[in-house]
Amino acid sequence: MSTSPLGSVLIAGATGLVGREAVLACLLDEGVTEVRALVRRPVTLDAVLGPLAHEQPGLTPLQRARFRAVQADFQRLDREPEAFQVDTVVCALGTTIRQAGSQQAFRQVDFDAPLQIAQLAHAQGAKRFLLVSALGASSSSRVFYNRVKGEFEDAISDIGFEQFVIARPSLLEGDRPESRLGEHIGLMLAGALGFLIPQSHRPVHVRQVARALLREAREAAAGRRVLTNAQMRAMR
Repeated sequence: MSTSPLGSVLIAGATGLVGREAVLACLLDEGVTEVRALVRRPVTLDAVLGPLAHEQPGLTPLQRARFRAVQADFQRLDREPEAFQVDTVVCALGTTIRQAGSQQAFRQVDFDAPLQIAQLAHAQGAKRFLLVSALGASSSSRVFYNRVKGEFEDAISDIGFEQFVIARPSLLEGDRPESRLGEHIGLMLAGALGFLIPQSHRPVHVRQVARALLREAREAAAGRRVLTNAQMRAMR
């Protein structure tokens, strides 16, 4: 199967679980010319990678040189239009209503800011948008979290990227810098009762999510594609 190079890549949410895996995967990808991490404050590559920096001591100086942290005011992203002159956008931004403090604040993080990123990048010529969404995302969902995720998917579809790839993972497995009680309980139950849970709902490792998203972008045709949880769990 032929593959398409991702070119220059902007990663929003680069310091998160899936985002840092995407940073590492892009640096290791010969088809990526530059990796830009959109961040709120100055940060080094090792700080972005966190534990992954120790897992991958073999990153070459040339690979490291392809990394660039782009500091931006997320309330005024339009002040830095040149930051969005890329070929590919990976959006791994996300929070919880508990962390955000309110539904309005959650929507700002999971809808408003990512939508502006997408619009700015598309205006600058970005060809593809790769999104980490959520299992159950639907604009018609009665669950607020899933409804916002679905509304964002619909909003990106309307922008007109040549390629739009959506990953809809279940619970995420990975080395979290902070503990989320609900997810911790969910992962414990999944470990104990995994044989009762279908592949479509079992936890998926963040590395599988990032790698599957990037592989789909390289290998799939143009248009909108959705990666299911089971498809990502099968990623090696």
